[in-house]
Amino acid sequence: MKSKKLKVKTENSKVKTKKSNLKRENERFENRKDLRKRCYFFSIEIIRLIESINPKRVYFSILDQLLRSATSVGANIIEAKSAGSKRDFIKFYQIALKSANETKYWLCLLRDGLKIDKETIAPLLKEAEEIASIIAASLLTLKSKND
Repeated sequence: MKSKKLKVKTENSKVKTKKSNLKRENERFENRKDLRKRCYFFSIEIIRLIESINPKRVYFSILDQLLRSATSVGANIIEAKSAGSKRDFIKFYQIALKSANETKYWLCLLRDGLKIDKETIAPLLKEAEEIASIIAASLLTLKSKND
């Protein structure tokens, strides 16, 4: 009798896990549509990566630069929202693009130079590339409307 209850609980917990994973996937899909949220969650993933690395002296500067550039992308997108002019808005997007490109550099350096697991870096690098592409496309649109 007790073992049946245990099995039921285990099965229920598996169902809950599957439902929560599905919910998380749906939230991620929804967030992919909103650049600000996407940048925010990207920053969180970078923070988690940095926390997971057992830092040696050689990592300090690289991890610091990665953290600064990755979080700068979203911060500049947010600042652009409250820009006083279209010119300022474009400037913030340009800075965000530069930060996204810099983030790609630091991720590649971690992957290739410091032998961080490629499968850990690959999704982050892909996300940085996609964010950079979105920002670049937005800049092209903004600049063409400005001319």
